[in-house]
Amino acid sequence: MKSPKQYQCQRVQGPLKLDGFLSDPAWASIPWTDAFVDITGDPGLKPRFETRVKMAWDDTYFYVAAELEEPHVWGTITRQNEVIFHDNDFEVFIDPDGDGRNYYEFEMNALGTIWELSLPVPYSEGGEPVWGCNLPGLIRKVGVRGRLNDPSDEDDGWSLEIAFPWEALRQYHSEKRTPPEPGDVWRVNFSRVQWQHEVVDGRYVRVPPHGTDLPQGLDPEEQSHPEDNWVWSPQWQVNMHVPALWGEVIFQS
Repeated sequence: MKSPKQYQCQRVQGPLKLDGFLSDPAWASIPWTDAFVDITGDPGLKPRFETRVKMAWDDTYFYVAAELEEPHVWGTITRQNEVIFHDNDFEVFIDPDGDGRNYYEFEMNALGTIWELSLPVPYSEGGEPVWGCNLPGLIRKVGVRGRLNDPSDEDDGWSLEIAFPWEALRQYHSEKRTPPEPGDVWRVNFSRVQWQHEVVDGRYVRVPPHGTDLPQGLDPEEQSHPEDNWVWSPQWQVNMHVPALWGEVIFQS
């Protein structure tokens, strides 16, 4: 098995002030991850747009910030816990104890609409998603560098910041141990779904999979899509739901 990416997650004096643009000075000293790669790890499928992430933590939150290069920032889904990957989105996968069971998934589009769910076991093992696992106290912010949903020009991209409360993540740790101790390692990965699109009557419209939407609960990797899947730590296959292949986040003091 190929080695997963690793990230040394620094402790900060929180709480961070989140606005979607990473403007809190504490972010300046926090390193970026490597740029995202294709989900398969194939170097010949280099992403067209750069994506990178920063992580940090304090006594209350696990912080994630992402910067997404994007010449056409658009979003259509405004209802919470819809299937957000029907838009371009950013996704976070967290398995606190690294056992590949009872893990958490977060998705958000450029409108700031979110979908939270969990998997008792991966889809490949017969897992059925638990919808609407919204974490109490979660904070999320989006910043758009350009004009959202305006196809008449080109944008620079969008960024986001998320604060995941340790208290709410405790349910996904078999020993209920949160916040982590310095040196603890959590399995975490990030995914960016980037659809092909068309402009119809002045609006962005995604090119759907085979002209249809996916049924609720169906693993997105079970159909062929006109989309790109870019990730931090490669999965070596078109399947995000292999927690053993996620990256390792090592919490520092």
